Amino acid sequence: MSFLYPLGAAVLQAESATLDKVTLSIKRVTYKSYNGISFPLIFLFTLIIFLIIKPNLSLNQFTPFLIILIIASTIISIITNLLYYRALKSDLLSEMQTFSLLSSIPLILLTALIFSEERNPIIILLAIISVGFLVWSHYEHHHLKISRKTLPYFIWIMLIAPFGGIISKTLLKTFDPISLQLIRDFIIALAFIIIFFKAIKQTPKKAYLPLILTNILTTIAWILYFFSYQKSGIIYTVLIFSLEPLLVYLTSIFLLKEKINLKKIIAFIIILIAIAIAQII
Repeated sequence: MSFLYPLGAAVLQAESATLDKVTLSIKRVTYKSYNGISFPLIFLFTLIIFLIIKPNLSLNQFTPFLIILIIASTIISIITNLLYYRALKSDLLSEMQTFSLLSSIPLILLTALIFSEERNPIIILLAIISVGFLVWSHYEHHHLKISRKTLPYFIWIMLIAPFGGIISKTLLKTFDPISLQLIRDFIIALAFIIIFFKAIKQTPKKAYLPLILTNILTTIAWILYFFSYQKSGIIYTVLIFSLEPLLVYLTSIFLLKEKINLKKIIAFIIILIAIAIAQII
């Protein structure tokens, strides 16, 4: 039943991503105010889950090396979120979600290189095929379709962001997923409150309900994602989570009236087949 962790994360994050786009379409909601409010909410929701479940967390876990890794992981997450939501404000939701998953290609390669337990050749092949079809679904007129505001995010997730996954897997050998998420969310929330305090005050009241709803979904999704990292490994998680941008695409067709693209539908079917094969083996 290990597939339920990444599958649940994919479904919840897909719904959250749709709400993100709706929220950012509200007047006077910018990527600054979005991040400034969202991460304090995510920290609050994670704290509630932490207090209910009471996972292990002690000062003995905070060695100098792990503290450095937590700081590095948090910095990568901060920059990734800033670039993502800045681009999402003006780009299509389906485009942004698919570009996000492109970082899976270098992540899969790095994971197989660093962690011997992740070197299942069939799972690696299936994960690369899944991500490869996502790339193909966005390949038009001999190039990937990328808007100018999305380009910095694309470069970042291809070159730097994959190291965040490697760091997270290393930290999860010591920390419980909920505890690790709580630590990271606290640091990010504090940083965004300081940086975007002015933008937070200018956020209209009608934006708070969708912000609360989307961040409840995001909180649960990323905790499930970390549990999957810990129990099943990065590459298996990436394979199942490949469904997320395509679930977002299907949602955006019905709710945001984005156009139907046959190549993306084919990619969706291929990924489903890859996931089914992974479960059989």
